Amino acid sequence: MNTSGDLRVSDAEREPVIQRLQDAYAEGRLDEDEFDMRVQLAITAKTRNDLGGVIRDLEPVRRERFAPAPVASETGEDRMLAAAAHAVAVPTLFVGPLVLMLVSGKRSEYVRRHAAEAVNFQVTLLLLTIVTFGIGGVVYAVAWILSAIAAVFALTGQTFRYPWILRLVR
Repeated sequence: MNTSGDLRVSDAEREPVIQRLQDAYAEGRLDEDEFDMRVQLAITAKTRNDLGGVIRDLEPVRRERFAPAPVASETGEDRMLAAAAHAVAVPTLFVGPLVLMLVSGKRSEYVRRHAAEAVNFQVTLLLLTIVTFGIGGVVYAVAWILSAIAAVFALTGQTFRYPWILRLVR
């Protein structure tokens, strides 16, 4: 009789484990070599026991970390600066949001969160453009639309997360 730990895993079961490893690496819990090794183990894991062993010694993700901040805690200035972090990214790439994150992010977690998201988005686009030898620059047209949507979210006091980006800055 097989226990649930002996069952084979699917790619859908591997993805959250790999995401947890990425979070642990970003938190500084894993060095680069260990991160690479564990990702390889997760990708090649055959059973749930194999997959569970990859993250067994890592602290579980705290859910409150991802809870959106209450709308009432942000001032109008915070919302305006958070929206500006997304809007200023269009002409300045990651430099404008980075400056806002470093200057205004110290006094407002809301501004820092939005500015960090804008920085991550712009760095991802820049890396895509470099890796594709400039062809990825076509994606910047979509970036303007997403930046405008993110700015509206920020103005209304909501959290916005760009899809499919590298989250290098937290």
